[in-house]
Amino acid sequence: MTVNNKRVFYVKYLAHEIYIDILKARADVRLDRLENESPDTIAAPILAAAHAYQVGAARDEIAKHFHVGRDLLKRAPNLLIVSSNGAGFDPVDVDACTAAGVLVVNQSGGNANSVAEHALGMLLTLSKRILESDRALRREANVNRNALIGNEAQGKTIGIVGIGNVGRRIAELCNGLLHMKVIAYDPFLTAEEIAARGGEKVELHDLMRRSDFVSISCPLTKDNRRMIGAREFALMQPHAFFITTARGFIHDEEALYEALRDKRIAGAGLDVWDKEPPPPEHPLLQFDNVLASPHTAGVTKEARMNMGKIAAEQILDALDGKRPPRIVNPEVWPDYVKRFERAFGFVPK
Repeated sequence: MTVNNKRVFYVKYLAHEIYIDILKARADVRLDRLENESPDTIAAPILAAAHAYQVGAARDEIAKHFHVGRDLLKRAPNLLIVSSNGAGFDPVDVDACTAAGVLVVNQSGGNANSVAEHALGMLLTLSKRILESDRALRREANVNRNALIGNEAQGKTIGIVGIGNVGRRIAELCNGLLHMKVIAYDPFLTAEEIAARGGEKVELHDLMRRSDFVSISCPLTKDNRRMIGAREFALMQPHAFFITTARGFIHDEEALYEALRDKRIAGAGLDVWDKEPPPPEHPLLQFDNVLASPHTAGVTKEARMNMGKIAAEQILDALDGKRPPRIVNPEVWPDYVKRFERAFGFVPK
């Protein structure tokens, strides 16, 4: 076995240290770490030799010059695979990778249970007005509990936008635990496929109108930026809540602020933001009926270990010539195969 002939690098952090342990067990793989501040004298040779880049999923945690776009791809002519630490891949220009013959993979499903539990926790906290009650108790001497009447979630309708790994688990929890009605908008799945995942297929405008809770769980793409804007919030019922554990930029923060300010919706649970973390003075953080977290829905010990493990196993499988199971840009496969063969002398399966 040739020592260190397969080159992998990452910048700043990994999902879990188990990734390092798994790769270190392979004598033919070299793993390099860079920092956001690494000078070009250190970074340039690592990028030039790299076959795989294990990239962070959060766009604001990695320096812009380490985001995967045309500039980085020019500096990494041997790069074959870009692997996101998470299900999302915000720092990756997928189109640029496809044009360069670079395969993009993610770790979809690895943190699905953690994210779904977070969404459910937000749903219950909002509907029972637990956050508002907590804040009232901390600043008022005589709290009127009748001013804090909440609602049961049982029997209500949840509308899930994107019923993939996370959305499917949210549907399962809401169906099984709370006997809620699940409707879902997902243009990539048939009515039969959505039914098998526990939901009824609807169009987005119907979902916004009918739901007592709207939950966003789709990845951010070039096609769904600002998909939830003023028009969509205007369709929601006054007692309905908006919850997102997906990605910032899918919903329009200004439009959501206006809907909350004008009391057109009952509240919101926000785990993702245009800028992460948001500043304390962010307008949406000034509402008592906004439950906020700093993109921590998938940040649990169990999820981090699982994500690190499947990321390491998937990158090694790819470098060994196997087809990865979580490809973001499958159309690149023919070009990728040719580049892989030139690099390693055999055709991947």
